[in-house]
Amino acid sequence: MGEVEVVVGHQERVTLRAGDVFLKVDSDQTRTDVEVEAMGLAPIPTPEILWRRPPVLALAALPGRALGRLGEPSTASPAAWAAAGAAVRMLHDAPLPPWPGRRLDEIAARLDGECEWLVANDVLPTELVTRNRLVAEAALRPWTPVFIHGDLQIVHVFVDGDEVTGVLDWSEASQGDALYDLAILTLGHEERLGDVVAGYGTEVDLDVIRAWWSLRSLLAIRWLVEHGFDPFAPGCEVDVLRARM
Repeated sequence: MGEVEVVVGHQERVTLRAGDVFLKVDSDQTRTDVEVEAMGLAPIPTPEILWRRPPVLALAALPGRALGRLGEPSTASPAAWAAAGAAVRMLHDAPLPPWPGRRLDEIAARLDGECEWLVANDVLPTELVTRNRLVAEAALRPWTPVFIHGDLQIVHVFVDGDEVTGVLDWSEASQGDALYDLAILTLGHEERLGDVVAGYGTEVDLDVIRAWWSLRSLLAIRWLVEHGFDPFAPGCEVDVLRARM
């Protein structure tokens, strides 16, 4: 029997790999319910569900490798990034999932709370938080909801050569802003935005995507710190915020 690898682990969930099987253990089964239903609805490749015995969901490994990782240069080709953009467009053109996403007022309220926490606890300089809060304002506008993945980090997108072989981790899928998915996909990899937009195949508001970079980073830092991750690592969330100065 091969070794068991801890792929990711924190207080909310753990993902283990045993050979070609991934075992996801989640403390909140409503997230797993969303993940299973979203994978069934998505018109793009997703992992095969092998079995589910709460709190464990077993998934088959995807072929290929992740498009990249936050904080590291991506070795994937421009064509692979464009293919990721095309897959996102296919998802966004699909019928809406039956459950709603976060409301605009909820996002704005959480953003204000996180900014206050970052300053009050001297996590980030006030100027850095204030500047990015202003940039983030452009994302806080009405949008036409589409079927979004909701957590489209590049580590969740697998490619083999120039082809997307699958997308992982659908527990945040919902109705939402199309530009949010594009922003999370390119977070920390601004140089790849042109390739993604080319594959997406329609004109997008780049200022809103940049606003989502700031907003997502501001929202994520406290959670990352509290769960043992380092948003201050080179190329990660804090550097994304500094790039807006």
